[in-house]
Amino acid sequence: MDRETFVGYVRSQGWGVVASLGDDGGPQAAFLAVAATGAGELVFDARATSRKVANLARDPRVAVTVGGTDGTTLQCEGVADVPVGADRERCAAAYAAAFPQFAGSLADDGIVVLRVVLAWARYGDFRDGRSVMTQVDVTGWGPTGD
Repeated sequence: MDRETFVGYVRSQGWGVVASLGDDGGPQAAFLAVAATGAGELVFDARATSRKVANLARDPRVAVTVGGTDGTTLQCEGVADVPVGADRERCAAAYAAAFPQFAGSLADDGIVVLRVVLAWARYGDFRDGRSVMTQVDVTGWGPTGD
């Protein structure tokens, strides 16, 4: 799976689970809308006061699974941050394009945009009794890859 296919898959699925580590080291997960930038970053929004924002500020390591309802999944791991300036605008634009119904919330000071730069990804296809897992080479993806 190349970057263009990866981005297309995330955009076609739209929803996923984001897992972070709580302050006690325990896992915490949230089901939410997930978008992708052309650079292959994952993007989602959250309340600034949410557990996931606090967790990722303390420990930016994150796991994200996208898809699942059609028998395919994309499992990802990476590092999350809250982009600023031009990066925030680019990430917010990708999110708003994917979820126009949420675009207005991005102007709310209580909402932050989070970006995940991938370190690892794997695509799984479990349709029709198959179990095919394919590693995704994410080398060079991220803010400079758009």
